[in-house]
Amino acid sequence: MLNVLSREEAVSLIKEKTAQLKYKTEKLNIRDCVGRVLAEDIVSVENVPSFNRSTVDGYAVCAADTFGAGDSVPSQLEITGEILMGESADFRLKRGQCVKISTGGMMPAGADAAVMVEHTDCDGSLCLIYKSVAPGENVTLKGDDICEGETALKTGCIISSPQTGVLAALGINELNFFKRPLVTVISTGDEIVNGKPQPGQIRDINSYLLCAALNEYGCNAFDYGSVPDIRESVEKAIKECVVKSDAVIISGGSSAGSRDMTVDIINSLGKAYFHGIAMKPGKPTIFGMIEGKPVFGLPGHPLAAYFVFRLIVTEYIRSVLKMSPEKPAGIGILSENIPSNHGREEFICIKKGENGRLIPVHTKSGIISVLSVSEGFIKIPRDKEGLAAGETAEVYKL
Repeated sequence: MLNVLSREEAVSLIKEKTAQLKYKTEKLNIRDCVGRVLAEDIVSVENVPSFNRSTVDGYAVCAADTFGAGDSVPSQLEITGEILMGESADFRLKRGQCVKISTGGMMPAGADAAVMVEHTDCDGSLCLIYKSVAPGENVTLKGDDICEGETALKTGCIISSPQTGVLAALGINELNFFKRPLVTVISTGDEIVNGKPQPGQIRDINSYLLCAALNEYGCNAFDYGSVPDIRESVEKAIKECVVKSDAVIISGGSSAGSRDMTVDIINSLGKAYFHGIAMKPGKPTIFGMIEGKPVFGLPGHPLAAYFVFRLIVTEYIRSVLKMSPEKPAGIGILSENIPSNHGREEFICIKKGENGRLIPVHTKSGIISVLSVSEGFIKIPRDKEGLAAGETAEVYKL
């Protein structure tokens, strides 16, 4: 029997033991930073936009001049000119006046709204306005996007295309990122092969699965390859990987049985802090430190290995790269009852039915295809024996 911890206890212990780890940073151009983790807060030194601008093609006006305007009684304003795109509006609009403007054009002083051209008619220098507008209507105000002094992006943010757009808007071309932690993945098992499997053998799934997941979380992944269930071979692999890596993941060799040697090897080279978490899938998870570097022992079944990575290993990554805690992607209503064993936290893959309700995707820990057909996962707390149809559940992304 494994002396198991709760997932919260396991995560707390991992953060405690890896808190002293400090990874270097490097400066990168924003064109090369997608997928990288930001190592500094980005505080805006300017307003975005830097001027009030129209969001429609039409006329810049003082909103009060349009109050009461309608199809039968239009407001009549004097057209004083036109503001071209990219042109500075260095004049003040007087009451009773308007100026022609395009989408994105700079609003002149004295104008606090824009009227869509569809709601106007022109007669020489006279503009007839058939619909009133409120102050601020059809206008993006100075600093509406990002205010001067605002923290636009925080340390630990993973940069994707939207964040790159924010950096470009602020005129930032280079900034500091954490260097990618190098994490080595070792697959163990006599049955694991890379070529065509013979009877009793299986292809190495976990090396590819875990390396891809590590890359998604801002790490550099190194695939050590598969190692047979021989103590000397596994120990040699772990020693080599600890020397050249920031962290090591061992897939397989963590379940209770005659070949359960991973925890013994970790204890002989360093210290194993736990072997077992009250979660399903992923109960036989191991965590230890060797030469100041974290070492994780994951189940061999691909689905279990993936969930342990998502829920345990990523907590180490989030901690050392100063990433924010993960939040649910949303909530949903269950379409059916989901039973569970009391005393352990359980994670269930789900997808949405035609009515938008959550449907559990039932499977076993050795099945990998469930991840590609699921839209996320939910958790059943340790103190519940399941969830009932009609209950709400938080949904997390895979």
